[in-house]
Amino acid sequence: MKLESTSLKDCFLITPVLFKDNRGHFFESFNKNEFRDKTGIDINFVQDNQSMSSKGVLRGLHFQKGQYAQAKLIRVAKGKILDVCVDIRPDSETFMKWIAIVLDDVEHKQLFIPRGFAHGFLALEDQTIVNYKCDNFYNKDFESGIIYNDKTLNIDWNLSGETPVLSQKDLSLPVFESLFQ
Repeated sequence: MKLESTSLKDCFLITPVLFKDNRGHFFESFNKNEFRDKTGIDINFVQDNQSMSSKGVLRGLHFQKGQYAQAKLIRVAKGKILDVCVDIRPDSETFMKWIAIVLDDVEHKQLFIPRGFAHGFLALEDQTIVNYKCDNFYNKDFESGIIYNDKTLNIDWNLSGETPVLSQKDLSLPVFESLFQ
């Protein structure tokens, strides 16, 4: 696997080695030892999740608080997304900074997002399937989020004037400042 640092502390873009032949392709999507050797992070994923979204669906920005904070490894099994993560660790040198990266089922790149980040994505194709590993179990009592169009963060979702499709829950997420005053 090829591992690249992003502009956010502890957040990495991972490109797998693809083995192709006349039957199709194969790649190793994660190797704990190689990841630890290249990042210094000893991660133990305990939960795998999958979502399917239509084009224009925006999910996020979500995070788990406190003892239920989660690191995530995001991968697109089918389709394409604009993946966004925001560093919400007040003591981090990249606090309040965000990145947006296109992930798809062609290059099979993955994004590792450490604990203390908010995460969301915009589906760029119909029937987009996103898989993500988490290093901590989900707990409804510790879930939180930030509204996608927060003025303080000013995230460019590249919507070109279109209105994304959001769940009622995501539409009612609070603004950044109310969470970090």
